[in-house]
Amino acid sequence: MDDWPGYDLNLFTYPQHYYGDLDYVLIPHGIVVDRIERLAKDIMKDIGYCDIMVLCVLKGGYKFCADLVEHLKNISRNSDRFVSMKVDFIRLKSYRNDQSMGEMQIIGGDDLSTLAGKNVLIVEDVVGTGRTMKALLGSIEKYKPNRIKVASLLVKRTPRSDGFRPDYAGFEIPNLFVHICVINEHGKEKYRV
Repeated sequence: MDDWPGYDLNLFTYPQHYYGDLDYVLIPHGIVVDRIERLAKDIMKDIGYCDIMVLCVLKGGYKFCADLVEHLKNISRNSDRFVSMKVDFIRLKSYRNDQSMGEMQIIGGDDLSTLAGKNVLIVEDVVGTGRTMKALLGSIEKYKPNRIKVASLLVKRTPRSDGFRPDYAGFEIPNLFVHICVINEHGKEKYRV
C-alpha cells in the first residue's frame, strides 16, 4: 500500500555507508530472492523450455538479471530438457534534438539483427511510466524475434504511467525513490548524480 510504513531499519543489517540515509526497508532481501525464484519458474513454464536470449538493461538490471538467470539455469539443469540461454547487455539513452522529442538510443549489445526468430527476455530493474520500455520494445520488434517478454523486479504505481505492464513483475511499489530500502532526503542529496 502507498502508506505502508515499511520495516524498521533496526531489524536488518545493511552497509554502514548507508547509515543516516535510509528511512525503512521496503522489501527484505529474502523475500526478493524467493520472488525471483518464482518468476523464473513462471518464465520457464510460459516460454516452454525454449532457448532464451536475455537482454539485460543496465545499469540497474544487472543484479536482478544475474539472479534470475541463475534460477532459470537451475530449473533447466533439473529438467529433462536443456534450455540454452545467452545474455547480452544494453543501456538505454534518451535524448532530445530539434527534429524529435524523446528519442531513445540503444547502446551496447550484439548486433540486434541476431534477435530474429529468437525468444527474447528483456530484464529491467524498475518500470515507472513504461514509456522507455515501450520504446525499447518498438525498437526490438523491428528485428522480428519469435517472441518478446519483459521481466521487471519492480513496477512503480505512478500517475504518469502509460499503462504498460511487464509480463513478469516481482513487486508493485508506491512511486518512491527506492533501492529496496527507501532513501530519505539526506540520502537523495548525498547520492544525487
